[in-house]
Parts: sequence; C-alpha cells; structure tokens
Amino acid sequence: MSSIPDLSRATWVKSSYSGGNEGQCVEFAPGISATAGVVPVRDSKNPAGPALIFSAAAWGSFTAAVRAGGLPAA
Repeated sequence: MSSIPDLSRATWVKSSYSGGNEGQCVEFAPGISATAGVVPVRDSKNPAGPALIFSAAAWGSFTAAVRAGGLPAA
C-alpha cells in the first residue's frame, strides 16, 4: 500500500458482532474500501485513536472466518 487514505470524512459503522456495552466494540469504514481498496478498522470507544488499515481482501477473509465460526473465542 503506497499511501494512507484520508479518514477525516469516513463514515464509521459499528460491527454487528460487537458486544453491546461489554467493551468489545469495533467499527469499520466501508466507504473507504470502495475508493481506496482498503478497510479501516478502529476501536469505537476511542474514535480519535488510531485505525488499523487492512486490504479489502484480508478484511474479507477475516469476516468470512468470523461468520463461519472459524475463530476461537477469546
């Protein structure tokens, strides 16, 4: 990846797999992937904090594994 996308205008969506008020809240910015080919992910409890940037392919593999129950519970 040659450049970091501008996330200042990103629309963040809370994951449906985030657990209520249990402190396990993840948000992603799906609109960025359409234009930059990457998926930014952040902790919804710290929206001003850093975001991790994944390739769209890597994020797709991860979410497919979550949906299939292929990841062990922490």
